[in-house]
Amino acid sequence: MQFKKKFQSSNIALIAFAHFIHDVYSSFLSPILPLLIEKFSLSYTLAGLLTIVQRLPSLLNPLVGLIADKISLKYFVILSPSITVIAMSLLGSAPSYIFLVIILLFTGISASMFHVPAPVMIKQIAGDRIGKGMSFFMLGGELARSIGPIVILGGISLWGLSGTYRLIPFGLVASVLLFFKFKNLVIVHTTVKVKKKMVVSSFKKVLPLFILILGITFFNSIIKGTLTTFLAVYLTNKGESLWYAGIALSVFQFAGAAGTFFSGTISDRIGRRKILLIASILNPMLFFLFVISNSMLSILFLVILGFFIFAFTPVLMALVNESDSDFPTFINGVFMTINFLTSAITISIIGFFADWFSLQTTYIGASIIGLGTIPFVLKLKK
Repeated sequence: MQFKKKFQSSNIALIAFAHFIHDVYSSFLSPILPLLIEKFSLSYTLAGLLTIVQRLPSLLNPLVGLIADKISLKYFVILSPSITVIAMSLLGSAPSYIFLVIILLFTGISASMFHVPAPVMIKQIAGDRIGKGMSFFMLGGELARSIGPIVILGGISLWGLSGTYRLIPFGLVASVLLFFKFKNLVIVHTTVKVKKKMVVSSFKKVLPLFILILGITFFNSIIKGTLTTFLAVYLTNKGESLWYAGIALSVFQFAGAAGTFFSGTISDRIGRRKILLIASILNPMLFFLFVISNSMLSILFLVILGFFIFAFTPVLMALVNESDSDFPTFINGVFMTINFLTSAITISIIGFFADWFSLQTTYIGASIIGLGTIPFVLKLKK
């Protein structure tokens, strides 16, 4: 299968915009978690379980990948933002914890439908600059997660927690626009007949890489999960306002957007392994400095940490999509499963220890455990 070598910047920007719309709404949970904890009298473990539920459908990512390898990928990307917009806008009006779980399950399914095929679309239209293409794609997601907290907190300020459903029309209008833009986008799909032996053989080729990626994402998620899920809770526990916590989360995510944008492009030039190693060394140090610093200085460390903590994903995505496989969407689905599940598992661990000790103590422990990323990165081929 031959693809154009030209970097199709307009089409890549279109997919990145779809990523932006989807992730603005999917990022609503973390900034309002303090309010949900108060509303339903949740423990940290139950609060962390909400994130696990949201990511549980990622177990289906390889299956989604196999299906997407047989039909046009763009229809997955067109439909999923609308599902996420509707589901996440109902979080604030949820009458019970069970209702929250149902909402987040739907969001998780939608996320799988989007995040599995979209990077493969990027690969097809990025030419020989896959790292740069993944950076553009991830930039859309990280910018969304920096704006998402402001959007949901603004909605709560205007309409109250139960009025967040009023955010649905804004997202649906954007989704309709995406449909008309995407309908003429030509994305090819594989014509290979799916056979079990071929899928297994394709997976075995990349298994050594996936073992290393599993170790890297697990230890990186120990630090990343404490911040993306519990940062607002951590800061409000320290006496800061919900708006201060939301803005801090947005600043952290915005710095992460810069990290995702530049890391993939830089890795095209200096190598994937080198950029991962730099981030693996700096992240635990920066996280520890954030925890022990005062409010003003801690924000500075939070910004630098955001840049490097999010540098992993586009680089790892580039590594995965550079692998030789007849089932690229399936292989990308496996990667997404590893990425989402390791994050969910580490968040449950963080919530458990926060209940037994304290969030402050758990944060300090996470900064030490995060050093475990380094040996796995060192085992990657140069």
